[in-house]
Amino acid sequence: MEFKLEDFQKGKVSLCSFEFVYFARPDSVIQGRSVLTIRRELGKILSREHPTQADVVVSVPESSVPAAIGFSQQSGIPYEMGIIKNPYAGRSFIEPTQELRDLAVRLKLSAVQEILERKRVVLVDDSIVRGTTSKRIVQLIRQAGAKEVHVRISSPMVRNPCFYGVDMPTKEELFANKHEHERAMGQVIGADSLAFLSTDGLLEAVDVDL
Repeated sequence: MEFKLEDFQKGKVSLCSFEFVYFARPDSVIQGRSVLTIRRELGKILSREHPTQADVVVSVPESSVPAAIGFSQQSGIPYEMGIIKNPYAGRSFIEPTQELRDLAVRLKLSAVQEILERKRVVLVDDSIVRGTTSKRIVQLIRQAGAKEVHVRISSPMVRNPCFYGVDMPTKEELFANKHEHERAMGQVIGADSLAFLSTDGLLEAVDVDL
């Protein structure tokens, strides 16, 4: 689908950057910009900002796949489908309880051992909200035999909740507000390293009036 400002009533229109990062379908065109192209560019900028030595790049399907491909293209590290998603599972971060969120992750994702075993893995995801999903996925990759897991997030830290139609937790529950530094966050989720895209990097990739 294509959205243009002329389709809306006259007045100030503000776009949510998370439409480009996560919410919009990848085949969408918003203000003349392809969401798929922007997500791939997010990954390229992320790779330039936070390079690492690794053997394989994998994504958390589905919304972070283009960013992972962009990271791979920029870094020269091959992209592989190291994590497979159950198409019948929903989005885990909006489940009402921690127990249900953990169950959703276990039902939703599985690791491909032949791709991950004895590898230094770059795990690309689009965001971290509470951090519990990221921790489970890192555990999943390590259980498949990965030597190292380097987590790269194709958006800046989520420090404040959104109340415009998104069921996000309170500010106190957000992962980025519980820990001061990326190193501490990485230790909590069990990663060898963790890095987020900068706000400037997000704006460079999106390049539309937000």
